[in-house]
Amino acid sequence: MTKKVKFTNVGNSTFYVTVRKRVDAYFTDNNISIHANPAMWFKTIFFLAGMMAIYLMILLGGFNAAVTLALCALLGMFGAFVGFNVCHDAIHKAYSSNARVNQFFSFIFNLIGASPYVWNICHNIVHHTYTNIAGHDEDIDVAPGLIRFSESETVNKVQRYQHYYAFILYSFAMLSWVFRKDYKKFFQKKIGEHVANHPRIEYFKLFFYKGIYYFLFIVLPLIVMNITWWQFVIGFLVMQFAQGLVLGLVFQLAHVVEGTSFPFPNEEGNIEEAWAVHQMQTTANFAVDCKLTGFLCGGLNRQVEHHLFPKICHIHYPAIGAIVKQTAAEFNLDYIESPTFGAALVSHYKTLKRLGKETYNETPYINRPDQYMNRPAMIYVKK
Repeated sequence: MTKKVKFTNVGNSTFYVTVRKRVDAYFTDNNISIHANPAMWFKTIFFLAGMMAIYLMILLGGFNAAVTLALCALLGMFGAFVGFNVCHDAIHKAYSSNARVNQFFSFIFNLIGASPYVWNICHNIVHHTYTNIAGHDEDIDVAPGLIRFSESETVNKVQRYQHYYAFILYSFAMLSWVFRKDYKKFFQKKIGEHVANHPRIEYFKLFFYKGIYYFLFIVLPLIVMNITWWQFVIGFLVMQFAQGLVLGLVFQLAHVVEGTSFPFPNEEGNIEEAWAVHQMQTTANFAVDCKLTGFLCGGLNRQVEHHLFPKICHIHYPAIGAIVKQTAAEFNLDYIESPTFGAALVSHYKTLKRLGKETYNETPYINRPDQYMNRPAMIYVKK
Protein backbone atom coordinates (compact mmCIF):
# COMPACT_ATOMS: atom_id res chain seq x y z
CA MET A 1 0.00 0.00 0.00
CA THR A 2 1.39 3.42 -0.96
CA LYS A 3 1.60 6.24 1.53
CA LYS A 4 0.39 9.75 0.86
CA VAL A 5 3.30 11.70 -0.58
CA LYS A 6 4.33 15.06 0.83
CA PHE A 7 6.93 17.51 -0.43
CA THR A 8 8.82 18.54 2.67
CA ASN A 9 11.69 20.84 1.69
CA VAL A 10 9.86 24.13 2.12
CA GLY A 11 13.19 25.96 2.13
CA ASN A 12 13.41 25.60 -1.64
CA SER A 13 9.91 26.98 -2.15
CA THR A 14 11.43 30.45 -2.61
CA PHE A 15 12.22 29.45 -6.21
CA TYR A 16 8.54 29.13 -7.05
CA VAL A 17 7.63 32.30 -5.16
CA THR A 18 10.23 34.20 -7.18
CA VAL A 19 9.42 32.76 -10.59
CA ARG A 20 5.68 33.16 -9.97
CA LYS A 21 6.14 36.81 -9.06
CA ARG A 22 8.18 37.46 -12.19
CA VAL A 23 5.74 35.69 -14.49
CA ASP A 24 2.80 37.55 -12.95
CA ALA A 25 4.67 40.81 -13.46
CA TYR A 26 5.23 39.97 -17.13
CA PHE A 27 1.49 39.68 -17.76
CA THR A 28 0.63 42.70 -15.63
CA ASP A 29 3.32 45.01 -17.04
CA ASN A 30 2.44 44.12 -20.62
CA ASN A 31 -1.32 44.13 -19.98
CA ILE A 32 -1.62 40.60 -21.39
CA SER A 33 -4.21 37.98 -20.45
CA ILE A 34 -2.90 34.59 -19.36
CA HIS A 35 -5.57 33.00 -21.56
CA ALA A 36 -6.00 32.55 -25.32
CA ASN A 37 -5.05 35.33 -27.72
CA PRO A 38 -5.78 35.68 -31.47
CA ALA A 39 -2.90 33.32 -32.35
CA MET A 40 -4.42 30.67 -30.08
CA TRP A 41 -7.83 31.09 -31.69
CA PHE A 42 -6.24 30.67 -35.11
CA LYS A 43 -4.61 27.41 -33.99
CA THR A 44 -7.92 26.22 -32.61
CA ILE A 45 -9.77 26.89 -35.86
CA PHE A 46 -6.96 25.37 -37.92
CA PHE A 47 -6.79 22.07 -36.05
CA LEU A 48 -10.54 21.64 -35.54
CA ALA A 49 -11.34 22.52 -39.15
CA GLY A 50 -8.52 20.29 -40.35
CA MET A 51 -9.74 17.32 -38.33
CA MET A 52 -13.33 17.78 -39.52
CA ALA A 53 -12.26 18.19 -43.16
CA ILE A 54 -10.14 15.03 -43.10
CA TYR A 55 -12.94 13.06 -41.45
CA LEU A 56 -15.42 14.13 -44.13
CA MET A 57 -12.93 13.41 -46.91
CA ILE A 58 -12.55 9.85 -45.64
CA LEU A 59 -16.28 9.41 -45.18
CA LEU A 60 -17.49 11.01 -48.41
CA GLY A 61 -14.49 11.47 -50.68
CA GLY A 62 -14.51 8.08 -52.39
CA PHE A 63 -10.72 8.02 -52.74
CA ASN A 64 -8.72 4.93 -53.56
CA ALA A 65 -7.32 2.70 -50.81
CA ALA A 66 -3.86 4.29 -50.65
CA VAL A 67 -5.18 7.83 -50.33
CA THR A 68 -7.81 6.76 -47.80
CA LEU A 69 -5.19 5.05 -45.63
CA ALA A 70 -3.01 8.16 -45.76
CA LEU A 71 -6.00 10.26 -44.70
CA CYS A 72 -6.70 7.82 -41.83
CA ALA A 73 -3.16 8.30 -40.55
CA LEU A 74 -3.48 12.06 -40.93
CA LEU A 75 -6.82 12.02 -39.09
CA GLY A 76 -5.17 10.21 -36.19
CA MET A 77 -2.37 12.76 -36.07
CA PHE A 78 -4.84 15.64 -36.17
CA GLY A 79 -6.76 14.01 -33.32
CA ALA A 80 -3.57 14.16 -31.25
CA PHE A 81 -2.93 17.77 -32.32
CA VAL A 82 -6.47 18.80 -31.30
CA GLY A 83 -5.86 17.18 -27.93
CA PHE A 84 -2.53 18.97 -27.53
CA ASN A 85 -3.54 22.39 -28.77
CA VAL A 86 -7.17 22.77 -27.76
CA CYS A 87 -8.50 20.27 -25.23
CA HIS A 88 -5.41 20.13 -23.02
CA ASP A 89 -5.54 23.86 -22.29
CA ALA A 90 -9.31 23.81 -21.85
CA ILE A 91 -9.27 20.95 -19.32
CA HIS A 92 -6.58 22.83 -17.38
CA LYS A 93 -8.92 25.87 -17.49
CA ALA A 94 -6.12 27.72 -19.22
CA TYR A 95 -7.90 28.37 -22.51
CA SER A 96 -10.31 31.03 -21.27
CA SER A 97 -11.44 32.87 -18.17
CA ASN A 98 -14.95 31.86 -19.20
CA ALA A 99 -15.83 28.47 -17.72
CA ARG A 100 -18.30 27.70 -20.53
CA VAL A 101 -15.61 28.17 -23.18
CA ASN A 102 -13.33 25.78 -21.31
CA GLN A 103 -16.16 23.27 -20.94
CA PHE A 104 -16.99 23.44 -24.65
CA PHE A 105 -13.44 22.78 -25.80
CA SER A 106 -13.00 20.15 -23.07
CA PHE A 107 -16.02 18.32 -24.52
CA ILE A 108 -14.18 17.90 -27.82
CA PHE A 109 -11.84 15.53 -26.01
CA ASN A 110 -14.69 12.99 -26.17
CA LEU A 111 -14.64 13.23 -29.96
CA ILE A 112 -11.02 12.13 -30.15
CA GLY A 113 -11.77 9.08 -28.01
CA ALA A 114 -10.94 10.12 -24.45
CA SER A 115 -12.92 11.19 -21.38
CA PRO A 116 -12.10 14.74 -20.23
CA TYR A 117 -13.38 13.88 -16.73
CA VAL A 118 -11.03 10.90 -16.32
CA TRP A 119 -8.18 12.84 -17.91
CA ASN A 120 -8.64 15.69 -15.46
CA ILE A 121 -8.15 13.27 -12.56
CA CYS A 122 -5.27 11.28 -14.05
CA HIS A 123 -3.41 14.23 -15.54
CA ASN A 124 -4.32 17.50 -13.82
CA ILE A 125 -4.65 16.14 -10.29
CA VAL A 126 -2.40 13.08 -10.12
CA HIS A 127 0.32 13.51 -12.75
CA HIS A 128 0.92 17.20 -12.11
CA THR A 129 1.26 16.58 -8.38
CA TYR A 130 3.27 13.34 -8.29
CA THR A 131 5.29 13.64 -11.49
CA ASN A 132 7.54 10.62 -12.15
CA ILE A 133 6.87 9.04 -8.74
CA ALA A 134 6.27 5.32 -9.27
CA GLY A 135 3.07 4.06 -7.68
CA HIS A 136 1.60 7.56 -7.68
CA ASP A 137 2.03 9.00 -11.17
CA GLU A 138 0.06 6.67 -13.40
CA ASP A 139 1.38 8.37 -16.53
CA ILE A 140 4.58 6.33 -16.10
CA ASP A 141 2.56 3.15 -15.62
CA VAL A 142 2.37 2.63 -19.37
CA ALA A 143 2.68 -1.13 -19.80
CA PRO A 144 3.47 -2.85 -16.49
CA GLY A 145 5.90 -5.71 -16.91
CA LEU A 146 6.82 -4.59 -20.42
CA ILE A 147 8.11 -1.03 -20.00
CA ARG A 148 10.14 0.10 -16.99
CA PHE A 149 10.18 3.87 -16.44
CA SER A 150 11.21 3.99 -12.78
CA GLU A 151 14.31 2.79 -10.96
CA SER A 152 12.18 1.80 -8.00
CA GLU A 153 10.73 -1.05 -10.09
CA THR A 154 12.52 -4.37 -10.46
CA VAL A 155 13.74 -5.12 -13.95
CA ASN A 156 12.92 -8.32 -15.83
CA LYS A 157 14.51 -10.04 -18.80
CA VAL A 158 11.98 -8.78 -21.32
CA GLN A 159 12.63 -5.15 -20.42
CA ARG A 160 16.24 -5.48 -21.50
CA TYR A 161 14.87 -4.97 -25.02
CA GLN A 162 12.36 -2.23 -24.22
CA HIS A 163 14.36 0.41 -26.12
CA TYR A 164 13.46 -1.54 -29.26
CA TYR A 165 9.81 -2.40 -28.75
CA ALA A 166 8.60 0.54 -26.61
CA PHE A 167 7.93 2.67 -29.68
CA ILE A 168 5.71 -0.04 -31.12
CA LEU A 169 3.76 -0.22 -27.86
CA TYR A 170 3.28 3.57 -27.92
CA SER A 171 1.29 3.09 -31.12
CA PHE A 172 -1.30 1.13 -29.15
CA ALA A 173 -1.79 3.96 -26.63
CA MET A 174 -4.89 5.44 -28.25
CA LEU A 175 -6.44 2.08 -29.02
CA SER A 176 -6.14 1.21 -25.34
CA TRP A 177 -7.48 4.64 -24.36
CA VAL A 178 -10.56 4.27 -26.54
CA PHE A 179 -11.55 0.78 -25.41
CA ARG A 180 -9.90 0.19 -22.03
CA LYS A 181 -8.03 2.94 -20.20
CA ASP A 182 -10.90 5.31 -19.39
CA TYR A 183 -13.10 2.50 -18.09
CA LYS A 184 -10.27 1.00 -16.02
CA LYS A 185 -9.29 4.31 -14.43
CA PHE A 186 -12.90 5.32 -13.83
CA PHE A 187 -13.73 2.16 -11.88
CA GLN A 188 -10.51 2.02 -9.86
CA LYS A 189 -10.99 2.75 -6.17
CA LYS A 190 -8.01 5.09 -6.32
CA ILE A 191 -6.10 6.80 -9.10
CA GLY A 192 -2.74 7.49 -7.56
CA GLU A 193 -3.60 9.21 -4.30
CA HIS A 194 -6.98 10.39 -5.58
CA VAL A 195 -9.90 8.47 -4.09
CA ALA A 196 -12.57 7.90 -6.74
CA ASN A 197 -15.96 9.30 -5.74
CA HIS A 198 -17.61 10.12 -9.03
CA PRO A 199 -20.87 12.06 -9.37
CA ARG A 200 -23.63 9.88 -10.82
CA ILE A 201 -23.85 12.00 -13.96
CA GLU A 202 -20.27 11.05 -14.81
CA TYR A 203 -21.23 7.38 -15.10
CA PHE A 204 -23.77 8.33 -17.75
CA LYS A 205 -21.36 10.69 -19.54
CA LEU A 206 -18.60 8.11 -19.72
CA PHE A 207 -20.72 5.55 -21.58
CA PHE A 208 -22.84 8.04 -23.54
CA TYR A 209 -19.91 9.97 -25.01
CA LYS A 210 -17.96 6.80 -25.67
CA GLY A 211 -21.04 5.65 -27.58
CA ILE A 212 -20.98 8.82 -29.67
CA TYR A 213 -17.32 8.24 -30.51
CA TYR A 214 -17.97 4.61 -31.47
CA PHE A 215 -20.85 5.72 -33.68
CA LEU A 216 -18.83 8.44 -35.46
CA PHE A 217 -15.70 6.38 -36.03
CA ILE A 218 -17.03 2.81 -36.31
CA VAL A 219 -20.74 2.63 -37.11
CA LEU A 220 -21.11 5.62 -39.45
CA PRO A 221 -18.11 4.77 -41.68
CA LEU A 222 -19.42 1.21 -42.08
CA ILE A 223 -22.83 2.58 -43.08
CA VAL A 224 -21.70 5.36 -45.40
CA MET A 225 -18.51 4.03 -47.00
CA ASN A 226 -18.45 1.37 -49.69
CA ILE A 227 -15.88 -0.84 -47.96
CA THR A 228 -15.64 -4.31 -46.47
CA TRP A 229 -15.33 -4.88 -42.74
CA TRP A 230 -11.64 -5.81 -43.02
CA GLN A 231 -10.88 -2.68 -45.01
CA PHE A 232 -12.54 -0.67 -42.26
CA VAL A 233 -10.50 -2.47 -39.57
CA ILE A 234 -7.25 -1.64 -41.36
CA GLY A 235 -8.18 2.04 -41.72
CA PHE A 236 -9.38 2.28 -38.12
CA LEU A 237 -6.18 0.71 -36.80
CA VAL A 238 -4.01 2.99 -38.94
CA MET A 239 -5.81 6.00 -37.47
CA GLN A 240 -5.44 4.71 -33.90
CA PHE A 241 -1.78 3.75 -34.31
CA ALA A 242 -0.88 7.15 -35.78
CA GLN A 243 -2.65 8.99 -33.00
CA GLY A 244 -1.18 6.74 -30.31
CA LEU A 245 2.39 7.07 -31.57
CA VAL A 246 2.19 10.88 -31.64
CA LEU A 247 0.66 10.99 -28.18
CA GLY A 248 3.12 8.51 -26.71
CA LEU A 249 6.22 10.16 -28.08
CA VAL A 250 5.31 13.73 -27.13
CA PHE A 251 4.38 12.84 -23.55
CA GLN A 252 7.35 10.53 -22.92
CA LEU A 253 9.90 12.98 -24.31
CA ALA A 254 8.85 15.39 -21.57
CA HIS A 255 9.59 13.10 -18.63
CA VAL A 256 11.57 10.01 -19.65
CA VAL A 257 14.85 11.40 -20.97
CA GLU A 258 18.39 11.76 -19.69
CA GLY A 259 18.62 14.07 -16.71
CA THR A 260 15.05 13.77 -15.47
CA SER A 261 14.67 12.02 -12.12
CA PHE A 262 12.35 9.29 -10.89
CA PRO A 263 12.39 9.90 -7.14
CA PHE A 264 10.54 7.77 -4.65
CA PRO A 265 9.38 8.70 -1.16
CA ASN A 266 11.28 7.85 2.00
CA GLU A 267 9.85 5.58 4.71
CA GLU A 268 7.63 8.42 5.96
CA GLY A 269 6.21 8.92 2.48
CA ASN A 270 8.01 12.22 1.93
CA ILE A 271 9.79 13.63 -1.09
CA GLU A 272 12.56 15.70 0.44
CA GLU A 273 12.15 18.53 -2.00
CA ALA A 274 9.81 21.43 -2.69
CA TRP A 275 7.07 20.73 -5.24
CA ALA A 276 8.27 23.27 -7.82
CA VAL A 277 11.86 22.04 -7.60
CA HIS A 278 10.55 18.49 -8.00
CA GLN A 279 8.86 19.61 -11.23
CA MET A 280 12.14 21.03 -12.51
CA GLN A 281 13.89 17.74 -11.76
CA THR A 282 11.31 15.49 -13.41
CA THR A 283 10.37 17.50 -16.50
CA ALA A 284 12.15 18.41 -19.73
CA ASN A 285 11.62 20.58 -22.79
CA PHE A 286 12.53 19.81 -26.38
CA ALA A 287 12.86 21.73 -29.65
CA VAL A 288 11.76 25.02 -28.09
CA ASP A 289 13.28 27.04 -30.95
CA CYS A 290 11.39 25.11 -33.64
CA LYS A 291 8.21 26.99 -34.48
CA LEU A 292 6.65 24.00 -36.26
CA THR A 293 7.15 21.76 -33.21
CA GLY A 294 5.63 24.42 -30.97
CA PHE A 295 2.70 24.86 -33.33
CA LEU A 296 1.94 21.13 -33.52
CA CYS A 297 2.62 20.15 -29.92
CA GLY A 298 0.54 22.84 -28.28
CA GLY A 299 3.23 23.81 -25.81
CA LEU A 300 3.83 20.23 -24.70
CA ASN A 301 7.41 20.59 -25.93
CA ARG A 302 7.67 23.19 -23.14
CA GLN A 303 6.61 20.96 -20.27
CA VAL A 304 8.82 22.77 -17.75
CA GLU A 305 6.71 25.90 -18.10
CA HIS A 306 3.53 23.88 -18.32
CA HIS A 307 4.15 22.00 -15.07
CA LEU A 308 4.95 25.20 -13.20
CA PHE A 309 2.08 27.20 -14.73
CA PRO A 310 -0.61 24.78 -15.97
CA LYS A 311 -3.34 27.43 -15.87
CA ILE A 312 -1.53 29.71 -18.30
CA CYS A 313 -2.40 29.14 -21.96
CA HIS A 314 0.45 27.43 -23.82
CA ILE A 315 0.57 30.22 -26.40
CA HIS A 316 2.49 32.28 -23.80
CA TYR A 317 5.10 29.65 -22.91
CA PRO A 318 7.85 31.00 -25.21
CA ALA A 319 7.69 34.36 -23.44
CA ILE A 320 7.64 33.03 -19.89
CA GLY A 321 10.20 30.33 -20.76
CA ALA A 322 12.98 32.92 -20.69
CA ILE A 323 11.85 34.00 -17.22
CA VAL A 324 11.77 30.43 -15.91
CA LYS A 325 15.20 29.61 -17.37
CA GLN A 326 16.81 32.72 -15.88
CA THR A 327 15.24 32.14 -12.46
CA ALA A 328 16.29 28.48 -12.47
CA ALA A 329 19.88 29.55 -13.15
CA GLU A 330 19.78 31.99 -10.25
CA PHE A 331 18.62 29.22 -7.91
CA ASN A 332 21.20 26.77 -9.31
CA LEU A 333 18.51 24.45 -10.67
CA ASP A 334 18.84 22.37 -13.82
CA TYR A 335 16.65 23.52 -16.70
CA ILE A 336 16.53 20.35 -18.75
CA GLU A 337 15.95 20.54 -22.48
CA SER A 338 16.93 18.89 -25.74
CA PRO A 339 17.74 21.26 -28.62
CA THR A 340 15.74 19.27 -31.19
CA PHE A 341 13.03 16.63 -31.39
CA GLY A 342 15.60 14.19 -32.73
CA ALA A 343 17.94 14.79 -29.79
CA ALA A 344 15.06 14.21 -27.35
CA LEU A 345 14.17 11.00 -29.18
CA VAL A 346 17.75 9.73 -28.89
CA SER A 347 17.81 10.70 -25.22
CA HIS A 348 14.56 8.82 -24.62
CA TYR A 349 15.98 5.76 -26.39
CA LYS A 350 19.10 5.83 -24.21
CA THR A 351 17.01 6.21 -21.07
CA LEU A 352 14.84 3.24 -22.01
CA LYS A 353 17.97 1.21 -22.67
CA ARG A 354 19.52 2.14 -19.32
CA LEU A 355 16.34 1.47 -17.34
CA GLY A 356 15.84 -1.83 -19.13
CA LYS A 357 19.26 -3.14 -18.16
CA GLU A 358 19.71 -1.50 -14.79
CA THR A 359 19.04 -3.51 -11.65
CA TYR A 360 17.18 -2.14 -8.68
CA ASN A 361 19.18 0.45 -6.75
CA GLU A 362 17.98 1.70 -3.38
CA THR A 363 19.63 5.08 -3.90
CA PRO A 364 17.12 7.42 -5.55
CA TYR A 365 18.12 8.78 -8.93
CA ILE A 366 17.42 12.27 -7.67
CA ASN A 367 20.21 11.97 -5.10
CA ARG A 368 22.84 10.74 -7.53
CA PRO A 369 24.26 13.93 -9.10
CA ASP A 370 26.72 11.94 -11.24
CA GLN A 371 23.76 10.83 -13.35
CA TYR A 372 23.20 14.42 -14.45
CA MET A 373 26.68 15.07 -15.79
CA ASN A 374 27.95 14.81 -19.37
CA ARG A 375 24.65 14.55 -21.21
CA PRO A 376 25.49 15.69 -24.77
CA ALA A 377 21.87 15.55 -25.93
CA MET A 378 20.71 17.78 -23.10
CA ILE A 379 21.25 21.39 -22.15
CA TYR A 380 21.57 22.39 -18.50
CA VAL A 381 21.33 26.02 -17.54
CA LYS A 382 22.82 26.79 -14.15
CA LYS A 383 24.06 29.84 -12.36
